[in-house]
Amino acid sequence: MRKLMIPLALIALWQGGVSAGLLPAFILPGPLEVAGTLWTDRALLLTHSLITLEEVAYGFVIGALLGVGTAILMMLSPIVRLNLRPVLNASQAIPVFVLAPILTLWFGYGLAPKIIMTILLVFFPIASGLLDGMLATPQQSLDIARIAKASRWRELIWLRFPHALPQLAASIRIAITYAPTGAVIGEWIGASKGLGYLMLMANARSRIALMFAALVVIVVMTLLLHRLADRLLRRWLSA
Repeated sequence: MRKLMIPLALIALWQGGVSAGLLPAFILPGPLEVAGTLWTDRALLLTHSLITLEEVAYGFVIGALLGVGTAILMMLSPIVRLNLRPVLNASQAIPVFVLAPILTLWFGYGLAPKIIMTILLVFFPIASGLLDGMLATPQQSLDIARIAKASRWRELIWLRFPHALPQLAASIRIAITYAPTGAVIGEWIGASKGLGYLMLMANARSRIALMFAALVVIVVMTLLLHRLADRLLRRWLSA
């Protein structure tokens, strides 16, 4: 209950400001109006939510697999790590938002550009986090493995990867919160469905309460995905 006190106080303050006329409804609708829109337009919001969730699911799974595969490749090959890691780090200097129009131009207005946007946001934290975790394996353990003449694969499977699991779990928790952002950014640039598209259409038609309702759904979706990932990761690490 204590965790809800601050959010509830902020919502009450928000509603009080709107009711007192301090905040115009066409700029910031009150939480009661947003809640009413969530109910009356629930079918519309659900339809677009499922589209965004599909983009998030595909993008996260593909991005996570690519991130893990790339980290393993860089761990097994020092030459690949030496040449690829600076490229990955430099890629983070490019704002992902500016890539969205290019992806839309190349792949059209379907699911593909949104999935790719999600992959781009998911891939780096997982690849970087897993690689850092494997590189941080205690030297004493590695020395014992080399004395036993363990191959690179055995060293990776039995020492480096298990040692990096907490770091990988932390990276997955971060990546899962980025995933909806990638999908929504893609929908803002070019889409005919999805929560990002719905927000743009609601704004164009001056349905500000619907725009905020879609935003609430995105926030709730992100929190639920993070919570689900956290529970699954805890079970995985404790198994």
